[in-house]
Amino acid sequence: MKRLRVIRLFIVQVLFLTAPSFVHAATAPVSAAVTLDEAVRIGLERSRTLEIARLDRDMTGQKIRETWSSVLPQLSTDFTYTRSLKPSVLFFPDIFSGGNGSSFVPLVISADNAATATINLRQTLFNGSAFAGIKAARIVRKMSDEAYRNAEAAVVADIKISYFDALISRDQLKLIEQSLARWEQSRKDTRAMFRQGVAADIDTLKAYLSVENLRPDLIQAENRVVTSMTKLKNAIGIPADSTIALSGKLELSSATYPSEMVAAYHEAIELRPDLRQLALQVQAEGEKVSAARADRYPVITAFGQFESQTAFNDNTRTSESRWPVSTAVGLQVSLPLFTGYRTSAQVEQAKISQMQTRTRVEDLKANIRAEVEVRLLNFRESQKRIDVQSKTISVAERSYKISLLRFKEGIGSRLELTDAELQLNKAKTNYLQAVYDYLVASVQLDRALGRSQATVAGT
Repeated sequence: MKRLRVIRLFIVQVLFLTAPSFVHAATAPVSAAVTLDEAVRIGLERSRTLEIARLDRDMTGQKIRETWSSVLPQLSTDFTYTRSLKPSVLFFPDIFSGGNGSSFVPLVISADNAATATINLRQTLFNGSAFAGIKAARIVRKMSDEAYRNAEAAVVADIKISYFDALISRDQLKLIEQSLARWEQSRKDTRAMFRQGVAADIDTLKAYLSVENLRPDLIQAENRVVTSMTKLKNAIGIPADSTIALSGKLELSSATYPSEMVAAYHEAIELRPDLRQLALQVQAEGEKVSAARADRYPVITAFGQFESQTAFNDNTRTSESRWPVSTAVGLQVSLPLFTGYRTSAQVEQAKISQMQTRTRVEDLKANIRAEVEVRLLNFRESQKRIDVQSKTISVAERSYKISLLRFKEGIGSRLELTDAELQLNKAKTNYLQAVYDYLVASVQLDRALGRSQATVAGT
């Protein structure tokens, strides 16, 4: 069975990937049966929201690489060529040429051609602000991972709810069609009883009206099916003009949840990606405080230089020119003495930002507790409704059969049969709605607890 599911999933994915080419070729839309598992997997692969989250995570990785550049060696080179259009001169006293120093003699100091080649190397030995920035960047990477988990949970929840919307729309349409079929049969029976003189003319009119009054509901149900399927296809990222069938059913899941509010709250605190992301932000803000304080410390940098230069006139061949080499190494220490209170202001700003984030963490915890409590209550309510409605359906079916038999035998009224039909249809609709509410509540509870929803039970 597992192998068959894998093969079916592969076929579905191939069909979806090739669907656009079929559409452009003006051929028939793709048709495939999709389970809830397959819808989630395909949606995760094709979700544009997740693609944006993946790119954000990649962007964070590149920013981390960028922060390392401030402490890694910096190697640069440059080459300069100068062509003298008019030579540069310096004036020296004529005392060097036998004069008494009362006049100056121009001395040409430039050649027609000059070139300089330099290689510079710089290595930071100590930079407290840069080191704190690297630590903060690592924390930001973890934050981006939690942000991706949060986006993934949102996408999966949207796909599941859209899938359940499509299922309940399909099943509600079936209920209306079944009700319409029952009334069609009742109308035929009423006509036969009228011809036999057992039923009155008013009974045939009521039977006709019962059938016709269901047709607007049928039209609305058909439209809901199309609308919900369009939303589902958009959620899983397949072409809107593709045709898919749902092989899943509205049935209870085997997932288990905490019975006590305290246990559920503790689970949410441990697993919620948005809370973990905000807690990591508190740590990152702490590194920003350290980085701001580090501006008071010295920055120590080692450097080295390799330089070669030449100068020659036009009547000298390039191969005959000389290229003397000079090298130098050194150490640079930079220490801010007074920055106009800029550093202290930045430190205080970083502290305030960290306190704001801590306040947001506490606020989020309070919101999480309220959300978990509401989701847990909704889930329990749906369970109780399912228990009640499952018993009601059997009673309503038995009541309808008895009323139908009484009407056919002429001892029951049309009003009694109509009421029994309404009660049966209402019982089935309520049960269907209770199961749908149960499934939606379980998805919302999973999201509130921070559980991974990327893997679901087979349907």
